[in-house]
Amino acid sequence: MTPQCSFGIRRFPLAFSFAHQNFKPSVRSNLSGKMIALVIFDLICSHHFIALISSILLLLVLRFYIFVYFIDSFRLRRLPGPFLAKFSRLWLAYISRRGRRYQSIHQAHLKYGKIIRIAPNEISIADPDATPIVLGHGTRTTKSDFYDAFVSVRRGLFNTRDRSEHARKRKIVSGTFSQRNVLEFEPLIASIIQTFIKKWDQLSISPTFQRETLINSWKSIDCLPWLNFLAFDIIGDLAFGEPFGMVERAADVTPVERDGKVIYLSAIDILNSRGEYSMTLGCLPPFVRPYVAYFDPWFSRGRENVKNLTGIARNQVNKRLAQPNSSRKDLLARLQEGTDANGNPMGVEELTAEALTQLIAGSDTTSNSSCAILWWIVKHPNVHQKLLKELDEKLGGMNHSGVVSYNDSKDLVYLNACINEGLRRHSTSSIGLPRVMPKTVDFKGHLLIEGVICSIPTYEIHHDPEIWGDPWVFRPERWLEPDAKKYEAAFLPFSHGPRACVGRNLAIMQLQIIISTLIKRYDFRLKKPDQAELNTREGFLRKPVDCWIEFKIRSMS
Repeated sequence: MTPQCSFGIRRFPLAFSFAHQNFKPSVRSNLSGKMIALVIFDLICSHHFIALISSILLLLVLRFYIFVYFIDSFRLRRLPGPFLAKFSRLWLAYISRRGRRYQSIHQAHLKYGKIIRIAPNEISIADPDATPIVLGHGTRTTKSDFYDAFVSVRRGLFNTRDRSEHARKRKIVSGTFSQRNVLEFEPLIASIIQTFIKKWDQLSISPTFQRETLINSWKSIDCLPWLNFLAFDIIGDLAFGEPFGMVERAADVTPVERDGKVIYLSAIDILNSRGEYSMTLGCLPPFVRPYVAYFDPWFSRGRENVKNLTGIARNQVNKRLAQPNSSRKDLLARLQEGTDANGNPMGVEELTAEALTQLIAGSDTTSNSSCAILWWIVKHPNVHQKLLKELDEKLGGMNHSGVVSYNDSKDLVYLNACINEGLRRHSTSSIGLPRVMPKTVDFKGHLLIEGVICSIPTYEIHHDPEIWGDPWVFRPERWLEPDAKKYEAAFLPFSHGPRACVGRNLAIMQLQIIISTLIKRYDFRLKKPDQAELNTREGFLRKPVDCWIEFKIRSMS
């Protein structure tokens, strides 16, 4: 202890005695509080205190990182992988924070092999044969605590970890997305797409200088915001009874309910920020998560956008519930028909949580996928022309609305091949979805110990040359080959098993209608034809950064 600190401690008894004898109780209390603070400050300044804190921190590091490695409860020490990942989850958090998790996992698999260690208690298995074991029906695997980072108002279908609770929720929601119910949504979808192409027609047609005639000319745009507008408006109409109005306004200005007030923010920016934040937060140890926002403004902004996203859902739910006599069978109406664990109707909080799940799943995935599929088709003129030929031969002239119907598009063989290839090549959900093993399983000589977390990296599976032969080539024809059935086990755009995407039917219908309508109505070319890859960034989903194209109407008729 320093001389200054020793002197400080020796002098305090006299000071306390003096204060007690000469000051009133209120003053004595104030002085005593200040003196106690000074004592604590002196203690903190001491070398002994600093040494004690350092020792405690060292013991914590040893307890949570080094000892875990040597104890090796899950028998993972022999598995290869990044060095830091053997001791800490910080490697996963770091690559997620950079928005490049899928790429880092891909590079790690190239370096270390098909089964690698990516955290002290987590492994990544780049082998489709493991899919039924990790994600399949009857395996009783559960979602890991990674999903706790995605909970906001309450747990929804996506982030519920309890199996029985998930089964209850899925029973309510899955009926909503049955093929029969999805077909009832088509007129709503077509109406919004019709507004969309009306706006694009206006962009493409420009007046001459004399303003006597209209010229159909090439227009350069970033189509990503437009496809975001389209996806948000569709899910807004299907889920809450009315679109957000983004397509009509050509702008993302969305009402958000916060603290009883409605403010207007960008829903797309909120969704992107929330995805990156929750993705990174979920990679950190649970005991660290509540505190990171106090040390890094990036986490603080992300936490605010979790609240903002909830505010979007809450505002829409409250507006919809204010219309109890509505006859529309939208998603929220069907959720209201469901009951909770006690047989009671869902409360407002649970309705909001489920509505939030549908809002996220129905907007981000559709816009990202449709953007990527369109880009890859236009990137390859031979594919573009072949698809155009199929559309013209099978559909003939455009109908009065300009929107291709689901009935006309659902059986177009080459269209569906292009969609599958786009979903493979882009892989909107690129990460491995973590699952906790309920019992020990032997997978090809590797023991997956009970309690270990396993994941199947979608991007890696979708780009494995042993499966696809030429994985980096956009080639829709692979899906039309006689042995194309062999690809099914390795094709995971909607995941697999009981936790697979419940809205798959709706997503596929939207992609079929959107892609066929745009390709048939407009001529396209890339603004940067030499661009080799679509620029992307990863939150929970892998999303394009931009998508610059040039387009014009194919025919003025």
